[in-house]
Amino acid sequence: MAKTRISISLEQAQAERIRQHAERAGMDVSAYLVHAATRQMAESDAIEEQFAGVDALIARAEREAGELPDEPADTTAGLTEQERREVEEALDLVRGRDRQGHRPGHAA
Repeated sequence: MAKTRISISLEQAQAERIRQHAERAGMDVSAYLVHAATRQMAESDAIEEQFAGVDALIARAEREAGELPDEPADTTAGLTEQERREVEEALDLVRGRDRQGHRPGHAA
């Protein structure tokens, strides 16, 4: 297999550390860098494979969220005024607001 040369630029201190590590590993710098990059690629591939299912679920949820209407339908039509207030108070709690409409931990 033909070899390809890749040129990289790095700080002198980084280059020296790489040389030292390569020497301790019994490798030349090129072999050491190829080994490190190959190991990193294998790790990245394994992580991507492990999370592929979660990524697919997220993508599906984002697609479905994009298909939702901008404004929800009015579902309070059949409620009494008291029930509407209770629903609004519950929604404020979900949104992180107290009974005065302030968000806990935020300036009023």
